[in-house]
Amino acid sequence: MNPKLINNARIINENNDFTGSVLIGDEKIKKVFSEPLSEKEILKDWEVIDATGLILIPGIIDDHVHFREPGLTQKADIYSESKAAIAGGVTSFMEMPNTKPATTSIHELEKKYELAKQKSFANYSFYFGATNNNFEEIQKINPSEIPGIKLFMGSSTGNMLIDNENTLSKIFAESPKILVSHCEDEKTIKDNTEYYKKKFDGDIPFKNHPLIRSEEACYKSSSKAIKLAKKYNTRLHILHLSTAKELELFNEDIPLEEKKITGEVCIHHLWFNDTFYKDLGYRIKWNPAVKKQNDQIKLLEGLINNKIDVIATDHAPHLLKEKQQTYLKSPSGGPMIQHSLLAMMEFFHENKITVNKIVEKMCHNPAKLFKVKKRGFIKEGYWADLVLIDPGKTYNINTDNILYKCKWSPMENLTFKSSVSHTFINGHLAYEKGNVSNQRHAKRIEFQ
Repeated sequence: MNPKLINNARIINENNDFTGSVLIGDEKIKKVFSEPLSEKEILKDWEVIDATGLILIPGIIDDHVHFREPGLTQKADIYSESKAAIAGGVTSFMEMPNTKPATTSIHELEKKYELAKQKSFANYSFYFGATNNNFEEIQKINPSEIPGIKLFMGSSTGNMLIDNENTLSKIFAESPKILVSHCEDEKTIKDNTEYYKKKFDGDIPFKNHPLIRSEEACYKSSSKAIKLAKKYNTRLHILHLSTAKELELFNEDIPLEEKKITGEVCIHHLWFNDTFYKDLGYRIKWNPAVKKQNDQIKLLEGLINNKIDVIATDHAPHLLKEKQQTYLKSPSGGPMIQHSLLAMMEFFHENKITVNKIVEKMCHNPAKLFKVKKRGFIKEGYWADLVLIDPGKTYNINTDNILYKCKWSPMENLTFKSSVSHTFINGHLAYEKGNVSNQRHAKRIEFQ
């Protein structure tokens, strides 16, 4: 592979913003130039990509996806969803364990890694799932081979709820790796569900979802997880925060590297609020639920003031015919990974966030938080996972360009002001202006 030069790009990296160039060779970043190179400085065997007018950022690391393989491949699979990922500038993903069978044994974990080796377009890793009765398996884990251990402290898709208090305490006390937790209080949700079933004679309107999976349910469970983490000095990352109230539990004054307790917000909780249920209904049914406009506003503020550390997607596809069922039968979750970067760029165009802050929360911080080796930054010697954004070229989401296997998006028919121009995976051009390469160059993510 000849060296590639990305020339004359606006480079955003580690809170720097400058026009320069990046040389790629042997799948890694060979040199970062603080200025564009002239024709005289460019060697003849270099392949040159003119990035004039484009923004160059590190590849996005999405720490929270559900690609549905094995066992649920009618909804999605590693091949289709990783393809959608790179079209959206996501170069690495960390996938959750609630597949069929669940990733709750070393054997099933290795089977998933083998699947990804054969099928994935993006760099890949997989969480190990904790249950009420697999602590012996947890103790066998090699911490360098997984991003973390997933706890369901509230049931969602699948059956991995941990409701045994002794087991929960043991996991917090002895986990060999960072714990990542889905926090919703199960009893609160069950009580709320019964109340609304009676109120609406079983036919619950979707707008009641945030009243069933309520602020109280989220706060009660998040505060419990944090209390356990503090008791046992556990490294804890709380997933998909959805309420303003939960932000009281987090501290913005500590550098990320020193935090023991961190938080994530997902695109849908930043983009939607409860007024959207009227028009979108089942399309925006997630767990935790999309809540009030004040929650939406405060979550963005929490992101900017560093109470929240990471932006992710919780990409969780279901078939549209599944989603279109009545409230109690309609599964929670939706596809998002192809459009997460463009959604955040809309906030940039609205002067609500800087590109530097987007890069910090989607690229740098996931790499730091999970101790990812040599990814998430534009640095010499790092793997060349890179994304070029065209901030002036519009992009309309429609069924012709949606790459998810389920072929729908809650953002359908929206036109974004920006588009993803190029995506590089380990130095290889994987996506260019709407076209995904059929060549796969993904690698298994390594952890410190």
